[in-house]
Amino acid sequence: MAEHAVETLESIAPGIDPDAARLLDALVAASGWNQTAHDWRLFARLGTIHVVRDGQGRIAASGAVLPMEGASWISMILVRPEARGQGLGRAVFEHCLRQVKDAGLVAMLDATPQGEPIYASAGFAPLWRLTRWQRDAVEGSAAPAAAQAMPSPEGLAALCALDAQALGIARPGVLADLLAREGSRCVRNAAGLGLVRTGRTAHHIGPLLAADERTAAMLLQDALAGISGRVYIDVPDGRHLMTQALHDAGFAPQRGFVRMALATRPDTVAPAGQPAFIHAIAGPEYG
Repeated sequence: MAEHAVETLESIAPGIDPDAARLLDALVAASGWNQTAHDWRLFARLGTIHVVRDGQGRIAASGAVLPMEGASWISMILVRPEARGQGLGRAVFEHCLRQVKDAGLVAMLDATPQGEPIYASAGFAPLWRLTRWQRDAVEGSAAPAAAQAMPSPEGLAALCALDAQALGIARPGVLADLLAREGSRCVRNAAGLGLVRTGRTAHHIGPLLAADERTAAMLLQDALAGISGRVYIDVPDGRHLMTQALHDAGFAPQRGFVRMALATRPDTVAPAGQPAFIHAIAGPEYG
């Protein structure tokens, strides 16, 4: 316990110094998660990163708060493997939640099975469940259409508008950042839009938004074009056409999540949105 004793709980925003960036990347790698340095910079620029340091100055645990128009997202509750079991994850989560409560916003998150009882004990209620699907590396795939490689301003605006309608939360800054990254692209057809980006260990597809599942299944094929490496996609449960399309494309379920919300004031409620339009989320770190 002494080696990992909590010395400081500090906040990082709006920028990350090189030493903290290196330690945060190491924390992601040790946890086996998919986020990159781009994600940490986004959290620090648009929100706040909270970290717990151990007695040697290393970042032993982290959490992030990302305010959006309509709610505030809590994510990146990570603890170094050798420091687990000491309450560090709970401590940094409670610090994140206190920030959201002080701002009077609705707190939202996507919980892992291990985290769900902790968040439930803090008052979070489940909204709906989803599953992460994984496809391992395959032989080279046909390249995506050149028109999809760089989203136009109109394409970004359309994605942001449909995303806000579906999620009930406006987050143009988040989507613009994700789309501006090297290797990101937008897929779209007459009735749907999606985003593909690269992560530390896999490509990630999401959000994937459409008025119906058949359109979403077609967008999935467009999103997979040109990707031969590992792919993650987080899909709401009960989507039978998407489930079949994922199986056909070589995906297998990896683990579940549950979307949860907590109204921190009596006069606030969780954004309703149009969950039926959401066929893949942007990731548990972003909702």
